[in-house]
Amino acid sequence: MSFPRLLQRKSNGEIVFREPTSGNVPAYAILSHTWGEEEIVYQDLKKSKNKNNIVNKAGWRKIQFCAKQAAADGLEYFWVDTCCIDKKNAVELGTAINSMFRWYQNAARCYVYLADVSKPKTKVDDQMAWGEAFRESRWFTRGWTLQELIAPRQVDFFSLEGERLGSKLSLESEIYEITGIANKALRGDALSNFSIEERRSWAEHRDTTVEEDEAYCLIGIFDVSMVPNYGERRDQAFRRLEDEIHRMYKGVDFEQFAVGLNLASFPEATQFVAREKELSEMHKLLKDHSSRSCVILHGLGGIGKTQLAISYTRRHKEKYTAIFWLNANDEDSLNLSFRDIAQQVLRYHPSTTMLSSIDLDKDLDQVVSVVKNWLDSPQNTRWLMIYDNLDNPKTSNNPDNSAVDIRQFLPRSDHGSIIITTRSSQVRQGIQINVQKLLDIKEGLEIVSNMSGRKGIEEDPDAIALVKELDGLPLALSTAGIYLEHVATSFSDYLQLYKTSWLKLHTTSPLLDSYVDRTLYTTWQITFDRIQQQNPASAQLLKLWAYFYREDLWFDLLRHANSFDDEWIQKLTEDELNFNEAVTLLCTFGLVDPDKSSQEQIRSRGYSVHSCVHSWIVFVLNKEWDKSLACLALTCIASEVPDANEKYWWLTQRRLLQHVARQASFINDPEVDMNGLYWEFHKLGNLYSDQGKLTEAEEMYLRALEGKEKALGPDHTSTLDTVNNLGNLYSNQGKLAEAEVMYHRALEGREKAFGVDHTSTLDTIHNIGVLYKKQGKLAEAEVMYHRALEGYKKAFGADHTSTLDTIYNLGILYFDQGKLAEAEAMYCRALEGYKKAFGADHTSTLDTIYNLGILYFDQGKLAEAEVMYCRALEGMEKALGADHTSTLDTIHNIGVLYKKQGKLVEAEVIYRRALECYEKAFGLNHISTLDTIYSLGILYFDQGKLAEAEAMYCRALEGKEKALGADHISTLDTIHNIGVLYKKQGKLVEAEVMYSRALKGYEEAHGLELASSYLPALNTMLAFGNLLSQTDRKDMAKAMYIRALSGYTTVQGPYSEWARETEDRLQALQVVSPKTNIGQNEFTKPGEANSRSLRQKIHKLRRWLKNK
Repeated sequence: MSFPRLLQRKSNGEIVFREPTSGNVPAYAILSHTWGEEEIVYQDLKKSKNKNNIVNKAGWRKIQFCAKQAAADGLEYFWVDTCCIDKKNAVELGTAINSMFRWYQNAARCYVYLADVSKPKTKVDDQMAWGEAFRESRWFTRGWTLQELIAPRQVDFFSLEGERLGSKLSLESEIYEITGIANKALRGDALSNFSIEERRSWAEHRDTTVEEDEAYCLIGIFDVSMVPNYGERRDQAFRRLEDEIHRMYKGVDFEQFAVGLNLASFPEATQFVAREKELSEMHKLLKDHSSRSCVILHGLGGIGKTQLAISYTRRHKEKYTAIFWLNANDEDSLNLSFRDIAQQVLRYHPSTTMLSSIDLDKDLDQVVSVVKNWLDSPQNTRWLMIYDNLDNPKTSNNPDNSAVDIRQFLPRSDHGSIIITTRSSQVRQGIQINVQKLLDIKEGLEIVSNMSGRKGIEEDPDAIALVKELDGLPLALSTAGIYLEHVATSFSDYLQLYKTSWLKLHTTSPLLDSYVDRTLYTTWQITFDRIQQQNPASAQLLKLWAYFYREDLWFDLLRHANSFDDEWIQKLTEDELNFNEAVTLLCTFGLVDPDKSSQEQIRSRGYSVHSCVHSWIVFVLNKEWDKSLACLALTCIASEVPDANEKYWWLTQRRLLQHVARQASFINDPEVDMNGLYWEFHKLGNLYSDQGKLTEAEEMYLRALEGKEKALGPDHTSTLDTVNNLGNLYSNQGKLAEAEVMYHRALEGREKAFGVDHTSTLDTIHNIGVLYKKQGKLAEAEVMYHRALEGYKKAFGADHTSTLDTIYNLGILYFDQGKLAEAEAMYCRALEGYKKAFGADHTSTLDTIYNLGILYFDQGKLAEAEVMYCRALEGMEKALGADHTSTLDTIHNIGVLYKKQGKLVEAEVIYRRALECYEKAFGLNHISTLDTIYSLGILYFDQGKLAEAEAMYCRALEGKEKALGADHISTLDTIHNIGVLYKKQGKLVEAEVMYSRALKGYEEAHGLELASSYLPALNTMLAFGNLLSQTDRKDMAKAMYIRALSGYTTVQGPYSEWARETEDRLQALQVVSPKTNIGQNEFTKPGEANSRSLRQKIHKLRRWLKNK
């Protein structure tokens, strides 16, 4: 019987047998229990006509429980060992014993019925009431229940009353404590992943009623077959079981070729952390003994290849008759390893003629040949050979005379198993497994904890920071652990030493037993020497890498070498094939990995080195700072900074940022000579500016300006480029007066150098237009834009990007003037041009779509606005990433839209999402973070949550005062809205203070005259007038209203919403009692107006200043 005889519970409650056939076994439950008196056996159910004889037996209760529980789980069939096997039939019993492990394994559910554990039926699941009885249950001491615990996928435990106690998974820690069975075995790991010795240990304290069953109950655990022979006694049963295990794992003739494992020849690996994925893959490749199997463990030095091979050997040593460890570092070492193998074989088989007849110390070549002959014997099929450190293999492109031809040392026969560890990907004798860094930080913490003897570090933030820095490299983790074991220093202090005194730290660290011949600072030196011998350019490229970030180095980044640079870099970047040849060699030795995550839009993929290798490159290969290499790296980075009109410019800039961050440590070091690099500083200023890092951009531009003025003169065109860009920067920082000075200097110089119609001159004119718009000089801004537009059309044509940029900004200007139809026309014209020039997914296209959303929002076309925002968001997430400022700005504005639509809950969710992302990407005090906090304040104000609104406003104000200054426009906007809030709360004195402060700030920022045409200042005047009217100061209110009305009329026209609103207030002042509350909207509309101003400010002019 190869299939279990099942029980079926019919709809009328009757329980009958069901005999499955091949391919027709239904889903079934299975019972696990301990046998007692009055069990129901096969004959009871098969032949009994009087059912009372059955149901009155104690065992019937278990069958009824199993049937009921199976039905509750949707199962019609179930199996119980007491009655589903005819134990009087010896053949059936023998088949059942050999099949039972599979039957439990294939069951849909296994119910463990614990007759000695009681759990009363209560509403509260109190494990304390039954936990002790569970731990003492007889079920955990019986031999047959071992396989019933391990084999099934789903095991549920039940009390005497049929109450569920938990599952194998939920009670895992308790079961491990009781049985000592590894958690991975309980979770269903293949038993082949556990050694014979470990599996034996699981049954050590278990008993059976019949003595032979102590062996028979392990048949499934060891995956063997044997015919039960009750009466043979326990010892004979175990002897037969051991024979079957040896026959299964080592072959029929294992004794003839068995050689004891010599651990003395193995390197130490006491702190290995299991790599279950790799071990499982190795087992899959090596388990077939019908032909020779070979696995190559390839990876970076120190990554744990040797330890992985040792772990596999220890786990599966019972499957091999002999295991030999060979040092494949060079041919001499291999010859000596073969001599050691011969000595081991003779120790266990002294009569082996082929070995006993030769002198093992004289002719090592003959020793190798004879040992290979012994391994090639047709019956000797279960050996494992491990060739460790084959790092210098003989290949067609390896000129090293000392390289190892491993083929001369491999047995010739088509049987046996081989493991090779190597740093070289050129070893081709088997299937390669690339051993990678440890990805789970818990594994790194485990290594450090085990090596240092410091326990309980799993939640220690300093330990976690250290392990993250060491980035999953076992050698680095072990080195840190052994140092921390011997030196009384903290994790944070060690990390600081690692970053600042790397070489000294590692030269003074204690040696590791498992790496007795190398340390972290020497382990890659041999590899580097071989690389230098094969391709000096590859070695030099590795040294250059010290001045780049460790990740994402690509060909285009290096191709800007100058004619005066060293010959090696010129040759390396002469064409991409030369570069590929050099970097491929580095990949071959495992020091460099290609970046598989590179995006499709990127021209060329990048390469990375491990963080620890990068530290070694910095501190060992570059012990002294090399100015020529550092300057070469900086020039390469600066040359690759793209113009904002290039396709996918933002992707390239994002790739460059990490390399610029690496350079920053040199650039900002006063002891490092960076003279003559003013062009490079200018380009870095452009990069920082485009990325919104304005402080860093200003530093770069000022250094560039200083260098250019000294080297080229103040009127040189290159100097004027930097002056122009400084103007852009100051404009973006809100330093409008400083920006104007820079622009006029640039304009005067460019007109003189190039003429009034040159494109560089037009760029500055365009930028002055942007400045005038910010200053509220809208008419003057329009003049500048039109002048620039005509010049661009003449110079470039109507479809050039500079022409389109100016059209785009004219759209923004018209928007601010309230000319929404004209604005829409400009946006649509720019959009069509951008799509034609760049494509639908370019950031310029997406920015225009975004601003169309803002326009539709202000036109009250909320559905159209939502379509535009969502279209822009989808494109920006794809092009720029989820955490880019433009993406987050769009999310923010969707929140504004939802607020306008009355979806206040959805708006809050969106704001919170944007805020979380801003905080994560830019920090708590970034201006975008603060703008979103400010918008949350407006939302809470509209919801009537005035306390929450005040908290948001005050947080935004504090941050903006620190980040931008007390007189910045954005700071003043926040002060204005705090005034609106205080007025709503009835704090009129405090509101007046805020209004006065905001208005004074606007006037100081723009001048008294310009402030009278600046929308946010006009909003404050209107709100201030309302307050003055409410507090019975008619004359002052009238003056404020008149001033606001004049401004609104000038900027937006006499029929605009705000002009009409102000005129109504002014007229009402003449006929309504001053104490009357004039219009409830007066409290919210000024705040909302400033919110609209914020929406535009978030995105509209960030990129459209013309850099050079």
